[in-house]
Amino acid sequence: MKAVVYKEPFKVTIENVADPKIQHPNDVIVKITSSCICGSDLHMYEGRTAAEPGIVFGHENMGIIEEIGPAVNNRKVGDRVVMPFNVACGFCKNCLGGFTGFCTTVNPGFAGGAYGYVAMGPWVGGQAEYLQVPFADFNCLPLPQGTEHEANFSLLADIFPTGYHGAELANVKPGESVAVFGAGPVGLMAAYSCMIRGAAEVYSIDHVQERLDKAAGFGAIPINYDQANPVEQIKALRKGNGVDKAIDAVGYQATSAGSSAAGGEQDEVPNIVLNQLIEIVNPTGALGIPGLYVPSDPGGVDENAKHGALSINFGRLFEKGLRLGTGQCNVKQYNAYLRDLIIAGRAQPDFVVSHEVSLDKAPDAYVKFDRREDGYTKVILHP
Repeated sequence: MKAVVYKEPFKVTIENVADPKIQHPNDVIVKITSSCICGSDLHMYEGRTAAEPGIVFGHENMGIIEEIGPAVNNRKVGDRVVMPFNVACGFCKNCLGGFTGFCTTVNPGFAGGAYGYVAMGPWVGGQAEYLQVPFADFNCLPLPQGTEHEANFSLLADIFPTGYHGAELANVKPGESVAVFGAGPVGLMAAYSCMIRGAAEVYSIDHVQERLDKAAGFGAIPINYDQANPVEQIKALRKGNGVDKAIDAVGYQATSAGSSAAGGEQDEVPNIVLNQLIEIVNPTGALGIPGLYVPSDPGGVDENAKHGALSINFGRLFEKGLRLGTGQCNVKQYNAYLRDLIIAGRAQPDFVVSHEVSLDKAPDAYVKFDRREDGYTKVILHP
């Protein structure tokens, strides 16, 4: 089958790789209809992880079940399904507690597994024609048959639940004010989720104008941090006050004002967003941090950053009595509910999708997405 294969920093190619096979009675093989390029893929693409050449990318996958293992009970050939990026067993202690992003079965020696991602287990990615899905009864979310809502449903694999997870980590409530740092795909979904949850004011902070325009399109208030300190901008709009809650949808590759938006050319300040969250949130508020932070970053700006050690104003955090939540999204906690919101017409997250291209065009799409060129905000690949 054809697949997107990582070769070296800033280079992926389309290659023929082995077709996936049923390896366990609980497996299914899914014929991929949509697989998204994620901002998290760019960390590997840019050489900012320990990813080895040869890995097949793709953790945001949906398609049609083509083959099932003999122990699969609740899914059948022909079912249209979307898979959480978390590979999970459904029966370990963490999965039973709802923490499917930290499954202890699927990636021995580590809590958590994912398709096509470094250090997240042996699971081949789905930016390809077919995908092996383990524990299929648990991992395959059924969808209405046909092709309706294809782009909307594809976002259930990761960014819509992850954005919603940011709002959940911050415990966003109706009537509250929220600052969402980052207006990439996850940041836009986090701001959109805050609106769904009834937030009164949502500020979207970024410096890529196309992204800020998308945020403004659903009612968020755009803040361009190239123009001035975003904390000061928000306080000026709020007559000196901060906000109730804040979300970090940027992560460890945060950049300074005036920095290039292109991957590999940014002036990075990995702790800047964390400290801005602490400053902007009012006393007794909460921070949600779904943005990715890693314990090892080969391209870190200094020795501490290379080991995931960042300087934050913990004294200020403590003084203000702030609470914070972190960690990757447990997609299974949210994906069925968000699917039903889409079906009911109450959520249409596909506004974030800027481009849909064939799998063969993936190498060019990676370049443009990484460089934030030609309005590339979110890309869906179709084999």
